[in-house]
Amino acid sequence: MKKLGNYVTGRWINGDGEGQALYNAVNGETIGYASTRGLDFNAILEYGRKTGNPALRKLTFHERGLMLKALALHLRNHLEKFYSISYKTGATKADSWVDIEGGIGNLFSYASLRRKFPNEPYCTDGDSIPLGKGGTFMGQHILVPKEGVVVHINAFNFPVWGMLEKIAVNLLAGVPAVVKPATITSYLTEAVVQEIIASGILPEGSLQLLCGSAGNLLDHVTAQDVVTFTGSASTGLQLKSHPRIMTENVPFTMEADSLNCIVLGDDVTPSMPEWDIFIKEVRREMTTKAGQKCTAIRRIFVPQNKMEDVWLALGKALSQTTIGNPENEKVRMGSLAGQSQREEVLAQVQKLLASSQIVYGSLDSVQVVDADAKKGAFMSPLLLKNENPFGSDAVHSVEAFGPVSTIMPYNSMEESIALAKKGKGSLVCSIVTASNANAREFVLGAATHHGRILVLNNECAKESTGHGSPLPLLVHGGPGRAGGGEEMGGVRGVHHYMQRVALQGSPTAITAITNVYQPGAQTREEEKHPFRKYFEELQIGDTVITHKRTVTEADIVNFANVSWDHFYAHTDHTSLEGTIFTKPVAHGYFILSAAAGLFVDAKKGPVMLNYGLEECRFIKPVYAGATIGVQLTCKEKVEQEKKDENDIAKGIVKWLVQVTDETGEQVAVATILTMVAKKNQ
Repeated sequence: MKKLGNYVTGRWINGDGEGQALYNAVNGETIGYASTRGLDFNAILEYGRKTGNPALRKLTFHERGLMLKALALHLRNHLEKFYSISYKTGATKADSWVDIEGGIGNLFSYASLRRKFPNEPYCTDGDSIPLGKGGTFMGQHILVPKEGVVVHINAFNFPVWGMLEKIAVNLLAGVPAVVKPATITSYLTEAVVQEIIASGILPEGSLQLLCGSAGNLLDHVTAQDVVTFTGSASTGLQLKSHPRIMTENVPFTMEADSLNCIVLGDDVTPSMPEWDIFIKEVRREMTTKAGQKCTAIRRIFVPQNKMEDVWLALGKALSQTTIGNPENEKVRMGSLAGQSQREEVLAQVQKLLASSQIVYGSLDSVQVVDADAKKGAFMSPLLLKNENPFGSDAVHSVEAFGPVSTIMPYNSMEESIALAKKGKGSLVCSIVTASNANAREFVLGAATHHGRILVLNNECAKESTGHGSPLPLLVHGGPGRAGGGEEMGGVRGVHHYMQRVALQGSPTAITAITNVYQPGAQTREEEKHPFRKYFEELQIGDTVITHKRTVTEADIVNFANVSWDHFYAHTDHTSLEGTIFTKPVAHGYFILSAAAGLFVDAKKGPVMLNYGLEECRFIKPVYAGATIGVQLTCKEKVEQEKKDENDIAKGIVKWLVQVTDETGEQVAVATILTMVAKKNQ
């Protein structure tokens, strides 16, 4: 029998002893064994810190992002292998698609997110803050990668997605990972890691894998490390309370099982499309991955007068779900991940039955296709009914982690909100309603207790990714019982693996540190106009101070006629009483246009086009007779990759535009963007 390997300290190592047996969830046959006995967990963490961390920290966000893209493309070449192994976990083709290709999709998403960051190993965070009246002292937050290792302790239900959705974020941040998948399905995680390591795409030490027990791994974490956990709330509490986590103040992110719910709005009737949407969503969430999802719907709240109609419709929908061998094309629900999981689910159902009753399904039997129900970890979907949700605690605190859900009544939107909150914090809840007023009332009332809320109606149903699908650029996590943590979340998620530092100093010093021009910093004005410089030649702080021009009444009238902006403040002398203006004022966009006329170098050169405007403020009114001048400063440079071999090598340059009048006061400030060609094509 195969023994799974552990990829640590740069090589594949088998743990000592026989280890834990791993079983095919569909037929009960032994697949292999997993063991981490004999491994030096302290050495594993030190290897990540001393080998993987420095290598990743040297790379810029753009380089790390391109690394993720290359990895995603590589893994797509091995989908057939991953699917064939995934079937052994009990997952159908559709289930496996979410796990495998959904995980790879996270790599692509975070690869694309590199464009939100500078081409540097670190980044600024938020706006600069003036700290002195004279403009010589300021503050700026920056983010740098932590110098440790991220320890990911993952759940059994998504052995691929659970790993890839997490490492995509920490690798983009510049921090290596040690992944400890749940042992029961770790054979699929191992297969993916084998291909990752074989590709040679990641710097050595960026990713290590443990198949088996985590041993005393947490005894060796430090304040520069991060620990994430996905699994049961009880196990998460034990890990979060680990003495080393507490004494070292190690950042700990938990995503725990939760009693997620769905609400049918009281406006929805059986004749409406939202009714069918609701039934389809509940059925899908009960049967996808055989209900083994931390985001699955466990509580169903419907108006009291629609209870029977809903459970009958759900029973009919569930009866059309073919259960059995996931490799059979007719099968829509496979097995649970193992016999132990089925036993655990059935034990939890017994607790729920103390206050609820089964209205669909059977505890004892299940009809399966192309499989043996006794050898495989199969069970029937179970729909329970609880008529007294305010008087029952178990239905809001006991989770059966399988194809099990409970339907309950409510009498008002206020009651539905109160019931949703009784889960004491969840990853996600949904409301299906055609009434935006109902949606608003529910969201604002229930938002404090949920990490994500899906508002589902006929308008968005076709494009909706569904109740149970966390998305890379949205946070995944929830308060209270759900763990109080966050995963993914786009830029927000990357920040979790970085240290935020508040810098204080002169604008010139902070410009040099951040590579972003800060107002008041020293500039360089040369005879060669900045627009004559190629992207590589431009330096942060390159400046041109223009000659001046006087604004005339004719300018204001002509701009109004050209732009067709005849707003009263520009054109009507008789309507200014009670306003802040003493006479017709120049259009703000005229001032910006006039500024461009002053600072632009008109000859053909490296500047290819105006790429846009990031920010613009009109600070002081400009009247006819005022004389304006401009200071244009190179603020920031953003690399752009070639789309193909025929594309022009180029980058985006951000320019700070400061417009002043004859008194020296600023009248307008803006950041404009130009696309600038590179000298080296």
